Amino acid sequence: MKSHIRKIFGYLVSTLAAIGFTIVVVPTALVVLATPGLERRRRVAGMAARMSLRAGGNRLKVSGLEQLPDDRPCVVVANHASYLDGIVLQGALPPNFSFVIKREMERVPLVNFLLIRLGSQYVDRSDRRKGGRDALRILRLAKSGQALGFFPEGTFDEEPGLKRFHLGAFTAAARHKLPICPILIKGTRSILPADAWLPKPGRIEVQILDCLDPPENHDQASVKALRDQARETILTHHVEPDLLLSQTLSNV
Repeated sequence: MKSHIRKIFGYLVSTLAAIGFTIVVVPTALVVLATPGLERRRRVAGMAARMSLRAGGNRLKVSGLEQLPDDRPCVVVANHASYLDGIVLQGALPPNFSFVIKREMERVPLVNFLLIRLGSQYVDRSDRRKGGRDALRILRLAKSGQALGFFPEGTFDEEPGLKRFHLGAFTAAARHKLPICPILIKGTRSILPADAWLPKPGRIEVQILDCLDPPENHDQASVKALRDQARETILTHHVEPDLLLSQTLSNV
């Protein structure tokens, strides 16, 4: 009986959180779509992200903003555990970042249009040729001095832990001498897990960690070393396991 009551209560709380989230997101999305100027749209989106999280009962704490360089662009890389992560970074970071997102989001009509209006960049990881074209476009953005945001794991699932990092973010940073700023996101997996539709109230933390200088060279070995250093920086502060280590041990 008590377990049924807890389930019903949890469902009601999640439903109220989703309603509060939607009440803020939908009208704000329309405002973003109509607002001229990319930086203005990103500022509106950032404010909306913070309001929507608050309306859903989620407290957002951001630390380490002073780590981001204010005199040049950078590349931020964050762990990925939930569909909330993009909204969280939109609300946590300054409005000068273009986020690199998997191309599957292009299939969601309103979200797709909104992401394009915010200057987001798609990357295709299922097709090597398309993925190569996407990578070249992103490299041109980095060359032009655009700050970029990546989820280098590429995706997430129900299993907690940090996955393998793809090289794209680190190639862009190394080739164009941009610092890499690792970011740790905590709390989003439990608030909106991969198998859930309704978010729960909770606490979200965004920690911007010490930025890493780009290597002198942009050869494959240097790019991989930068990737591994950024991943290790996130793991040092992470409470979830290293899935690469788990895989290695399971194969022994």
